[in-house]
Amino acid sequence: MSEQKTAQRTRELSGDGSESGAADNPESWWASDAHVSSMVANNVRFLPNNVFSVMDARVDDAKARGIDVIDLSKANPDLPTPEFIVEAGQQALERIENHRYSQFDGKPALLQAAQEWYRREQGVELDWNSQLLATCGAGVALTALTQTVLEPGDVLAVVDPYYPPYAALAQAAGAELLAIPCTREQGFLPDFETVSDEQWSRTKLLLLNYPNNPTGAVASEQLFRQAIDLAHRHGFLLANDFAYASLGETPSGSTARGPAGLLSYAGSQDVAVEAVSLSKMYGMAGWRLGFIAGPSWLMRYIREYHHQMCSSPTGAVQDAGAAALLSDQSSVEGLSARYAKRRSILSKGLEGAGIEVFHADGALFVWAKAPHGMRGADFADLLLDDARVAVMPGDCFGAAGEDFVRFSLLDDELRLEECVRRIRALEL
Repeated sequence: MSEQKTAQRTRELSGDGSESGAADNPESWWASDAHVSSMVANNVRFLPNNVFSVMDARVDDAKARGIDVIDLSKANPDLPTPEFIVEAGQQALERIENHRYSQFDGKPALLQAAQEWYRREQGVELDWNSQLLATCGAGVALTALTQTVLEPGDVLAVVDPYYPPYAALAQAAGAELLAIPCTREQGFLPDFETVSDEQWSRTKLLLLNYPNNPTGAVASEQLFRQAIDLAHRHGFLLANDFAYASLGETPSGSTARGPAGLLSYAGSQDVAVEAVSLSKMYGMAGWRLGFIAGPSWLMRYIREYHHQMCSSPTGAVQDAGAAALLSDQSSVEGLSARYAKRRSILSKGLEGAGIEVFHADGALFVWAKAPHGMRGADFADLLLDDARVAVMPGDCFGAAGEDFVRFSLLDDELRLEECVRRIRALEL
């Protein structure tokens, strides 16, 4: 704390130079703009609002007024966790080992299950003891990664459209966000040639997200191989937010079952990390479980950060996650097929209403262009106000999303059909 700020606060507390009324009402001084600006770090004070929380508030307000809103704004699974996973968790709760803190890196049984999942589903060999860390979801994993590697002045490069918390990750680390724009014509995959050598030289971390939120795009073999080559050439790190693992198509050239992760490609394992969530592929969003995988030299430091600043996932949750990862994956295949059916219902229905849809095979969304030259934010307002359908405006996901909206697939088929009827009734 600077001497100047300390002296200023001393004068204010003593009443010398304080705001009017502060001496009589200390709480007003503590909440004053001047005091808040000196006490709260800028990296936190200027964090953007969580766009999903803002939309939740709008939907809750409408429902409180008795409006039947079809809420397709969330990426929150509507289906229950498969029964065999729930049973594994229930049984694990009875074991006394799970009434205590679990190991700092995660339970060996979970880490070994994650190792086996990578070997079986992605064709990747990892060492569970040095290359894997259990976390309370992929978000915690990405926080640990960015706090470990980013410093003020560094650049975090992302692909635009991007998951909104990525901007907060950069700001919390004091780093600059570099958004690489994508277009529909490019299949919402980035053209890395648009980034200059000078920008790459300043980049510390390139954070990818495939299958992608919000577009649903699945990375091509060429994209991942090009990213790996750039990382080696310019000396930056790579990461893939693999939140939608196993939900989508397998690209050609990959040994993976389902969408290929970054680590499934040769040359990645010395420069790349991957954050995996169990929330979507096993319907375990409320369980808060994931893991991060990467080279042992980097994982050493990520683990140390996590040991100090985060908590290990609940032991019983880890046991349930191990059961999920070691299963035959038929539950994931069934879930993926159901999402594909929902995607078809919604996509065809929107196109029947004259709305242009980006057809993608991954994640849990339909990315649609606002009609008649409307901005995505205006279209989202129209849908909520007149059709009673909540979606996310595309500009929440970066400048490249300005003309789009994101529909989630996380409501049942009958409600999706009702959504389509409501939108068609608007006669756009």
